[in-house]
Amino acid sequence: MKRHGKGAPQGRHGRPGKTADTSGCSKGLVVATHGRHVVVEDEEGERLICHPRGKKSEAVVGDRVLWQHTLDGGDEGVIVAVEERKSLLYRQDEWRSKSFAANLDQLLMWIAVEPVFSESQLTRALIAAESAGIPATIVLNKIDLPGAPAAKERLAPYRAMGYRVVELSLKQETEAARAQVGPLLDGKATLVLGPSGAGKSTLINTLLPNARAETQEISQALNSGKHTTTSSLWYWLDDTRTTAVIDSPGFQEFGMHHIPPTELARWMPDIAKHMNDCRFHNCTHRQEPGCAVQAAVERGEVSPIRLSLYTALYEELSQPRW
Repeated sequence: MKRHGKGAPQGRHGRPGKTADTSGCSKGLVVATHGRHVVVEDEEGERLICHPRGKKSEAVVGDRVLWQHTLDGGDEGVIVAVEERKSLLYRQDEWRSKSFAANLDQLLMWIAVEPVFSESQLTRALIAAESAGIPATIVLNKIDLPGAPAAKERLAPYRAMGYRVVELSLKQETEAARAQVGPLLDGKATLVLGPSGAGKSTLINTLLPNARAETQEISQALNSGKHTTTSSLWYWLDDTRTTAVIDSPGFQEFGMHHIPPTELARWMPDIAKHMNDCRFHNCTHRQEPGCAVQAAVERGEVSPIRLSLYTALYEELSQPRW
């Protein structure tokens, strides 16, 4: 399996094991995972199956790892350590967490006019990105459809709070859409995240005509068949190995249990803008007197829908875990 790889800067999320002997190790990039097995791309661009040393694999797509060949001299390897991460995007429900990818430069939140996007899911993904320090851009696809004006209006509050919103029609105006998306991706590692049916697969196949073959190749290597689609996949867009797109599976739920309810407001830019002006320093922005966020809603500076989303999330995150 031959592809290209390139090193990424390190960061604050995760460190190599302190007791791991990394002498004689090679560096690599995790480009796919399935269960305990991962596909690692070495510095020469070759790909091989690697396994964790322990019972559980801590590596996720986008991780930089230190690995060694297996002792039997086969064509597989063992991950000795995961290098320090600069970022990690994940979701967490009551019982487990699901990592999308590590060491990201940005998130492309890919939604569409049809199927009608969930503002709750959009908000959750943006909060997760904000809390992880990952810049996000919203892409609205299928603007050729009749519901486009309503969809654009729903995104007006996100434009107002500073998010870039890109509008395109990938299937109807492919070249124009490619011209819009290309500069956004250039020189970055970008996770494309969004619900099923929004056109993420069309984007990947437009940018990378051989993506389907590459996916099948990874799937065969992992012996996981169709199940590979449940994990993120790393694709290089150029031979200089500076631009990458990470495709992620569609999701129905986006748990936020890694965000304490008391920190929720700070990750919502429109609410965070007013939160320090409340009468009480520990205001939850729900029913307290002198709440600056509630006042901003009354003045039309914060969307009532956004406050409703915040309130519902706050109550969800405040529920006892068991």
